[in-house]
Amino acid sequence: MSRKPLCLRPHHGMCLRYFAGQGYSEAFTRHMAEIQAALTPGTPVELVIGADAICAACPNNLEGHCSTGEKSGRYDRETLSLCGLRAGQILPYGDFVRLVETQILEPGLRGSVCGDCQWSRLCGEN
Repeated sequence: MSRKPLCLRPHHGMCLRYFAGQGYSEAFTRHMAEIQAALTPGTPVELVIGADAICAACPNNLEGHCSTGEKSGRYDRETLSLCGLRAGQILPYGDFVRLVETQILEPGLRGSVCGDCQWSRLCGEN
């Protein structure tokens, strides 16, 4: 992993899995699709609690802080805990999504992590 890691909020591992072309705004949706398309299994990601590469185009991003407050941080901490990861950890994107899949999604724990998210219905449909 010699490339510079892409900063990624842990809960965005689920968002990217279920992203279906809908988002907070047209600019955000376009940006999310670009990031999703650029990520490969070998892309190094650094897990961060706070604004990441996806947040850059989010209308809830207020100078690096999420206007939803503690909710997104709670999603991040719960994702890290369930996957046995820590903030600041760098790993290949493929390893990260495999952990999200096996530790959260397959056991049916997504709703307990982020079930109160405004997009949860879409994730449940996908």
